[in-house]
Parts: sequence; C-alpha cells; structure tokens
Amino acid sequence: MNHPTYSISDLARELDITTRTIRFYEEQGMLSPERRGLERIYSARDKVTLKLILRGKRIGFSLAECRDLIGLYDPSGDNQKQLTTMLQKIAERRAQLDQQLLDIQQMQLELDTAEERCKEALKNTVQ
Repeated sequence: MNHPTYSISDLARELDITTRTIRFYEEQGMLSPERRGLERIYSARDKVTLKLILRGKRIGFSLAECRDLIGLYDPSGDNQKQLTTMLQKIAERRAQLDQQLLDIQQMQLELDTAEERCKEALKNTVQ
C-alpha cells in the first residue's frame, strides 16, 4: 500500500507556511522526513504532526507543550492520556487568557483615569 508523501514545498504551500518554518520544526526533532539525496520526503504522519504544531501554536501553546502532546500520541491506542492532557492544557490556557483579559481591563480603567486627569488639568491651565 502506497502512503502519500510530500515535498517540503508541497507542505509549505498546502499549510500556508514557509519552508524555513518546516525546517525549524525538523531541527527541533518534531518532524523526521526521509532523505533522498538532498530532497526531504515527508510522510502523512509528518503532515499531521505539522498540523498539530500549527494548531497548538495558534491557541497559544508553547513549542514544548506541542512536543509533549504529540509525544503522547499512540496510533494503536485510544489516546486517552493525550486527550486528557490536552484538556488540561486548554483549561490552563483559558485561565491564563482570563487573567490577561482582567489585566487589560484594569489597564484600560487606569488609562481612562489618567486621560480624565490630563483633560481636567488642561482645562485648568487654559482658564
């Protein structure tokens, strides 16, 4: 049975990323293409791994967190450990975003106060 393979430019084009990005993940040990001379040949598994990395990065996971989650993948199992870990990471990321949102709202209030004070001070200097 023939499994689909991809060149680095095929993957870059299909996933809308640069070949440099793909080489970076390869250097990090997260992708392991076959070599045919100087050409890299990526497997369907490499493509799935790359998609998982990109999705993880989009939702704010670090590269180390992506690596850990990918490392938990077991094609022959039910991936319960991977899914449970993923849910935990999602909850952590959500809590982090909630805190950032509170921090931003607090900063906006402080900016509003500073702005009002400046406007009031300007009014008092013009009179």
